[in-house]
Amino acid sequence: MKVIMEAGLAAPSGCNKQTTSLIAVDDPKVLVKLLAAIDPPVAATAPAMICVLTQRINAYRDRCYATQDYAAAIENMLLAITAFGYHSCWYEGHITDVDRIGDKLAKILNVPENYELVCILPVGIAETEPKPPEKRSFEERAWFNIFNGDHGGL
Repeated sequence: MKVIMEAGLAAPSGCNKQTTSLIAVDDPKVLVKLLAAIDPPVAATAPAMICVLTQRINAYRDRCYATQDYAAAIENMLLAITAFGYHSCWYEGHITDVDRIGDKLAKILNVPENYELVCILPVGIAETEPKPPEKRSFEERAWFNIFNGDHGGL
């Protein structure tokens, strides 16, 4: 887990404010408490979880890049998780939605109030090989030199 977390923390951050912090959880007693707070349930069989924290710190001209910072860290960790032969899933909306599950998880983990728990990454081996979502073609989403295609949007 440490190498995966190091990969996340090596991600770039806006104005190098380093707004992302992480908590790895592999203690079954703590995992049970966290999973009990997540409704509807997810990742019930994962033996470990990385909780992603952020601090909303202004970086440049009163702009905060915390979302971009933790997104880059999460992508690095997802790549590292896959490289080690494990599986994961980025759970954010489920955690930060109006029911504020992230706040409940943060309380269990004793996270200070100046941090926000914004995402969880369960880490383990999937019961079945995950099927990637269908993606639109390269030609519908990427161009060279100029934007030259109107494919009707979504």
